[in-house]
Amino acid sequence: MLSNIGVPGLILILVLALIIFGPKKLPEIGRAFGQTLREFKKSTRELTSDVMEELEDDNEKKVIK
Repeated sequence: MLSNIGVPGLILILVLALIIFGPKKLPEIGRAFGQTLREFKKSTRELTSDVMEELEDDNEKKVIK
């Protein structure tokens, strides 16, 4: 979905955001969005590592039996 936007679309979105939120609020919104993305990535990594650990444990149990 986001791959179809292109440079003109991104510029339009940035201009609209600047008009709607103003220059003072835009950095705050960007920081909040960045923190949200970081937390999402961290949660995804943790979930992936938990699943991989469980799979490895299951494989070890199967090998022992």
